[in-house]
Amino acid sequence: MGYRQPPIKVTRAVRRTVTIILPVVLYGCEAWSLILREESKLRVFENTVLRRIFGPKRDEVTGEWRRLHNEELNDLYSSPNIVQVTKSRRMRWAGHVARMGEEKRCVGSWWGNRREKRPLGRPRRR
Repeated sequence: MGYRQPPIKVTRAVRRTVTIILPVVLYGCEAWSLILREESKLRVFENTVLRRIFGPKRDEVTGEWRRLHNEELNDLYSSPNIVQVTKSRRMRWAGHVARMGEEKRCVGSWWGNRREKRPLGRPRRR
């Protein structure tokens, strides 16, 4: 048998997730353009972490252990889900970019105002 770490309190585990794991996962999310597949992968990751924190639940009728459903996880974890956080951060960044002057470099790349046209095909070898 392998060594198993003693269980930590749920509040401490949630605090650790919010302060350590989520910033690492969401680094640079202001520049992401999420498609539905990526959103679902983020939700799956978040639910996996939350299931690991909250653990299984004993069914009241049969007495068997089962995994928590997504709705139960949302009830236990009161913070907004990871996709809502990425969208709110992206909107906050869009507000910053909109207030910048036209001479700033990120404004043109954010709104897609490219002046030069890229050549067709793959890049030439150096």
